[in-house]
Formats: sequence, structure tokens, C-alpha cells
Amino acid sequence: MRIEFTQQGTFQALYAAQAWCRENGISYGSLCSPFPTGLLFGDYVISKWRNLSKQERDDLHGTMSGEFREGPVIIELKDSVIAARMAIAIIQGSAA
Repeated sequence: MRIEFTQQGTFQALYAAQAWCRENGISYGSLCSPFPTGLLFGDYVISKWRNLSKQERDDLHGTMSGEFREGPVIIELKDSVIAARMAIAIIQGSAA
């Protein structure tokens, strides 16, 4: 899944992407330009990209990248994670 934020103005695309993450229960890491920022569903503290091991990077649910100051900012989430979250939502919905 790929979402592009193109809001105009200094850091506006970044702020919109971060707001979208918060609204959708996704934690985001600290900025470490020019590297991406890690994303995880749930409430997590995520280190800067340069401080993540290869395994930790592989375990992320997605990334936020792009031109953080002036946009655009791109969120990419792994399809496998989206599918798993949808399956859990369906199961929880049928249990109600």
C-alpha cells in the first residue's frame, strides 16, 4: 500500500503523513534524513533509521520517505501486514 502526501508548505506533507499514521494506529520513528522513517502498527518507540539493525528494519511494517521539508512524503506499508490486519478485523467482527 502506497500513499503520497503532497501538501504545500514547509513540513506540511510530513505533518499530514504523521497525522494519518496517528489516526490509523501507526507509530513512526524519528527523522534521520535522508533515510526513511520506520513504521509499526501499535504503540512503539522507533529509533532513527541509522540506529536500526537489518533485522529491525526488516521487521518494520512500512516506511515513510521523501522530501520531509517540502514534500512529497510517501508512506509505504507491506501488503502482507495490511492483509493480516484485515483478517484480524474480520475475525474480531465475526466474534461480536
